[in-house]
Amino acid sequence: MSKVILITGASSGIGESCARHAVAAGHKVALAARSEAKLEALVKDLGEGNALALPTDVTDPASQEAMVARAVEHFGRLDVVLANAGVGTSARGTEAGLAENFREMIEVNCLAVTYTAKFTLPYLRASKGHMVLMGSKASQGAMWGSVYSATKWFIRGYADNLGLELGEAGGRVTCLHPGMTDTPFFDEEKPDALSPDDIARAFLFAIDQPDHVLIPHLPVYPKPKQP
Repeated sequence: MSKVILITGASSGIGESCARHAVAAGHKVALAARSEAKLEALVKDLGEGNALALPTDVTDPASQEAMVARAVEHFGRLDVVLANAGVGTSARGTEAGLAENFREMIEVNCLAVTYTAKFTLPYLRASKGHMVLMGSKASQGAMWGSVYSATKWFIRGYADNLGLELGEAGGRVTCLHPGMTDTPFFDEEKPDALSPDDIARAFLFAIDQPDHVLIPHLPVYPKPKQP
């Protein structure tokens, strides 16, 4: 059955790939990101009947509220939300990091996800829909001084908490945990990493499960290198 899917961080990388795979599978997508030009180009590729561009600053609750209202006005409902927007850092640990970068990671990776959830939950309750959060392998264990890892620990726990809240209405919450993925998130190419298409296939696998199946957490890692 065709679903209406809202994706944040949709203009590149994993978000873009999830949008392309979703449309190829017959779904409709509402695409949110800061870059209007990139979103419009993606909509042109996917077809205006299948996709909607929603220029959005996810750190601004009013912008997110308007994003959700526009998506519902256009498509009539929401069935799936992928909270994918996120930022990282090139500094290792806390001491070498920049305070402004800490603030940005917490605002985008944590606080913005709570806004996405707040404004979409009423519609997901109505549709008994599916919230998918983008976690990380970085939340599966301690990482030396990493503030980024800590933001993904927040997402891991928040996914469980949202699962209880949305579950009351018959909905589902899944947290994807990608290992290293070759996206513009990194300053240089990662040839031994996963591709965004790998994560997109995992995303579709999670949302295409029968209604009685819940996948609360889904790790997706690169296969270890052979010695």
